[in-house]
Amino acid sequence: MMAFHSLEQALKHFFGYDSFRPGQRQIVEQALSDRDLLIIMPTGGGKSLCFQLPALLKQGLTVVVSPLIALMQDQVEGLRDNGIEATFLNSSLSLPEVRSREEAIRKGKVKLLYVAPERLLSERFLPFLDAIKQQIGISTFAIDEAHCVSEWGHDFRPDYRQLRMLRKRYPDVPTLALTATATDRVRADIIQQLELKQPNIHIASFNRPNLYYEVRSKQKSAYAEVLGMIRETEGAVIIYCLSRKKVDEITSKLQHDKIAALPYHAGLSDGDRTQNQTRFIRDDVRVMVATVAFGMGINKPDVRLVVHYDIPRNLEGYYQESGRAGRDGEPSKCVLFFSYGDIKTIEWSINQKTDPQEQLIAKQQLRQVIDYGEGTDCRRTIQLGYFGERFPGNCGNCDNCRHPKPAEDWTVEAMKFLSCVARCQERFGMTHIIDVLRGAKNQKITQNGHEKLSTYGIGKDKTLDQWRMLGRSLLHKGMLDQSCDGYSVLKLNALSWEIMRKQRTVLLAVPIVKKAVIAEEKLPS
Repeated sequence: MMAFHSLEQALKHFFGYDSFRPGQRQIVEQALSDRDLLIIMPTGGGKSLCFQLPALLKQGLTVVVSPLIALMQDQVEGLRDNGIEATFLNSSLSLPEVRSREEAIRKGKVKLLYVAPERLLSERFLPFLDAIKQQIGISTFAIDEAHCVSEWGHDFRPDYRQLRMLRKRYPDVPTLALTATATDRVRADIIQQLELKQPNIHIASFNRPNLYYEVRSKQKSAYAEVLGMIRETEGAVIIYCLSRKKVDEITSKLQHDKIAALPYHAGLSDGDRTQNQTRFIRDDVRVMVATVAFGMGINKPDVRLVVHYDIPRNLEGYYQESGRAGRDGEPSKCVLFFSYGDIKTIEWSINQKTDPQEQLIAKQQLRQVIDYGEGTDCRRTIQLGYFGERFPGNCGNCDNCRHPKPAEDWTVEAMKFLSCVARCQERFGMTHIIDVLRGAKNQKITQNGHEKLSTYGIGKDKTLDQWRMLGRSLLHKGMLDQSCDGYSVLKLNALSWEIMRKQRTVLLAVPIVKKAVIAEEKLPS
């Protein structure tokens, strides 16, 4: 093993970088001291280096668990281009290829092994891993895309749940869990499910200042708008759609309009998907039209535009997909087309789920997407708030900040709203609070005796939409909390009490055009 005077020298030798990005050096030091780690770093933030460099400096093999074949191949190719001994084992290989790679691992010629969870935990593979542990040692398990372990994450994979078996079988091997997106709930779930031992948790800022965020109302002209954006954009473009059918339709239209575009979805063969992805990465085509199956871990730095032609199912997914733009730090655009028709489509698919708890979670996540789309606050404040990061607003790089709606003083209304939450003993969601404020007559109000509250009917002067807009803004600005168990119960916090004591003013950006009403009863409050 080569000796280096400093970590910087090792970094330069293996990866060609002169210095670490913020946070990386500390993580590498802790990884080298065999600590369990949970690393939450946005797309393009340099997560992979946090386990790759320690792998090269430690004795033994680092096993990297990765959910997608394309992701493994992409990362291994990049490492091998740097002269680093890395390989992968997955279903794309023939039996002789697998045997040959296993032999290289046995001989200690490989430092990083990428493998999918289902292969890692198979009856055939675990004895091989036992032998490796005996012969050359396993230095670390690196669990990439660790949010897949949590049903509260946006990409739950049951195979990931079985990874806790590694802790039982190899209790002395440290585990690094890595993800680009994780709310507080998902973080706690990752630690519990993977049985991480007193892990050091590193959370990088989720703010990507070079990205411009915009939400557009989806009209009949949506395709023409997308075509215009592509023609105005220099660089690669990704367009996300909800269905395979829509992907094929948009791809066909773009090709007809002389745009070099290819599709990517689960309906294509593995070979076609890999080929399309490779052509996109190598700039043979400029536009990839895809379902959310595309892009996890894809390292293409010069994507200049990401369009969500249909609304996403949850904000975590949206953050990660839009975050594939501008990974080189250059200015890039993220545009979401918002339509109530898409909401109905997602509602329908949620209602097909058989597990009531899964339905509840999915409905709450959809509600958060709707709140983002309809929100009048800074898009960054809304997005980052979702991940528990406070952002003061006025980013200057989103549609709401560049074209602000006129702000009005809604402190009195906020006091009424929060007072109603308090009088309802912080046990109800937004729809019920608004019903009480507006003096609604329904069974839930009568059953709880809420028609007797002093706040009952004191908000008849505002519409349901106006109250919801206020409630949403209070949540986005951290002036009110909400349970994330699927029931969306409103909870007061320190800032709520400041408003009620007249120590804080609430300004609300009020849209000039009234928004359409959606089917309230089908969504959690």
